[in-house]
Amino acid sequence: MAEKKTYLWDIPEAATGSSQPSEPLSVSALTSLIKGTLEGFYSSVAVQGEVSNAKLSSSGHLYFSLKDKEALIQAVMFKYRLSLLGFDIRDGMKLIVSGGVSIYAARGQYQLIAQSARLAGTGDILAMLEERKRRLAAEGLFEEERKRPLPRFPSRVALVTSPSGAAVRDIIHVLGRRNAGVDLIILPCPVQGEKAAEIIAARIRQANRLSIADVLIVGRGGGSLEDLLAFSDEIVVRAVAESEIPVISAVGHEIDWALCDYAADLRAATPSAAAELVAESRATLLSEINQFELALESTIRARLERAETALEAFALQDVEARFMRLFMPIARRLDDAREALVQGVGSRIKDLSHRRALAENALELTSPLAVLNRGYSITRKLDREHTSQLKAKDKASSRLVGKGPIVRDASKLGKAEALQIIFASGSAKVEVEEVEE
Repeated sequence: MAEKKTYLWDIPEAATGSSQPSEPLSVSALTSLIKGTLEGFYSSVAVQGEVSNAKLSSSGHLYFSLKDKEALIQAVMFKYRLSLLGFDIRDGMKLIVSGGVSIYAARGQYQLIAQSARLAGTGDILAMLEERKRRLAAEGLFEEERKRPLPRFPSRVALVTSPSGAAVRDIIHVLGRRNAGVDLIILPCPVQGEKAAEIIAARIRQANRLSIADVLIVGRGGGSLEDLLAFSDEIVVRAVAESEIPVISAVGHEIDWALCDYAADLRAATPSAAAELVAESRATLLSEINQFELALESTIRARLERAETALEAFALQDVEARFMRLFMPIARRLDDAREALVQGVGSRIKDLSHRRALAENALELTSPLAVLNRGYSITRKLDREHTSQLKAKDKASSRLVGKGPIVRDASKLGKAEALQIIFASGSAKVEVEEVEE
């Protein structure tokens, strides 16, 4: 069992009030007495604790708190001493800080003036966050391949934060200044406390379920590591990673961090920076439009100038002269071809007419009609419809049908056989009475 330690603080008699002054002390006088007592008895102490709410001032001095489970003390390390450290003091570190205790009279607050500091191990909160970060990273929730680009011109932005916090005012101010056309929907939630993480995650899922925005900003203003714990809760990190709406994490200030920063599609240093990311500046847009307008005007002007230069070669006189130079040879060749065609066709017709006359003469000489015209005739056999009709008394009633072969030999004829004799003009039908060989 650890030995119990007893500390004895020997307070001067004046400070105990055993010698009561006749006049009441002013606040300054009482503070001066306390200051002298603390600085005299605790001019050199070493204090171990966990760093919280560390902030670097514009002058280079570092203000922070040291705490354990039961108490907290304010501390400051001035710029010169801070430059001698071999590391940066951040929230969650467990340090052993050496220095003296003093009173900041303006606030009536005692504090530790740190002269030096050394690491005493990692704080419980920081260790817990590092373990959670490793575990969630192993699941792939922080992979870069999962992250999506933000839309350049979102019409509606949803903000998950406290409606009374500075983050809301900052974002409204930036949106109004840069692009008032972006609609802002505030999804109110506590940003620290026991139920904060659960409500933040529920708001993120609600925004996705209702598809109420093009971009989702999740964040709050600055605070200590403990103040920002809700945004490192596993339920919040998973909700951010599962969001179908692109998420910007804007937790705290630039030096602050939370696990949802790694799961988000984009991390903004501050809520104001997040608003600038989602609201394209009207001045920037107008500048780009003006540049496009000038470039377009310049391009059109250059094309018009080239067109005018090209059209100069097409003046009326030049076009007519160029047309005539091109047209005249073609017209001449056309006239020559037409004349040659007429001559050729006429010659061909004349030749064909001559050949036709010769053919007609040849045909006329070989035509049977020409022979008939010289007194000859052609004899054909005729078949009668019924042989009995040839013996009838009324021979006029018999009808000749068909045409038989040409008769070239009289011996082939029989008595009473019907014949047709064809003359140069007309024909006659006869009946054989007698055949002479």
